[in-house]
Amino acid sequence: MRCTLRPQRSRPRRFSGVRSYTRQRVAITDKIYVKNHQQLSSQLETNIPKGAFKGATLDMLFQGDGLEKLDDATQERVLDFSSDFLDCSCDNNPYCGCPERKFVRYLLELRAEGLGPDAIVDVMTDDYMVYAYPGDILSFLDDAVRTLEAAEGLARVDGESEKRDEIRRAKQDLAR
Repeated sequence: MRCTLRPQRSRPRRFSGVRSYTRQRVAITDKIYVKNHQQLSSQLETNIPKGAFKGATLDMLFQGDGLEKLDDATQERVLDFSSDFLDCSCDNNPYCGCPERKFVRYLLELRAEGLGPDAIVDVMTDDYMVYAYPGDILSFLDDAVRTLEAAEGLARVDGESEKRDEIRRAKQDLAR
């Protein structure tokens, strides 16, 4: 078999010397996982995804199908998670975004109490049988501080000194 050469292009190719890399942001709730999800799947006799905020997991929690099959301690934590994060009056519940916003607020409150990423993971595991990697929590908290810095700058530019002070206090609570 002979190799054939492609005909030469009449115009030269243009290459950009600068590449534009964009960092794809993933919501922290996409990085929250069900602890012992294989065991839960076995007890429920169905497959559930590892992600706590995945559609099938939310369906199972919201509808409560088969929760009576879980042991008492697990059932209590699953019900706590459902009542704390899935309880809203939106028409699209649990796909309205409220569970994710409530969970983000929960993480920020834990940080405001002075907990570090490792302690936050320990508390959320104890409270709801969900976990995340401490590095993901740290990255989330760092992004939150950067967002507050930007908001503080905007409030300063707009002359909103009260709002700027409020944002500064929130930023200090997160950055400790």
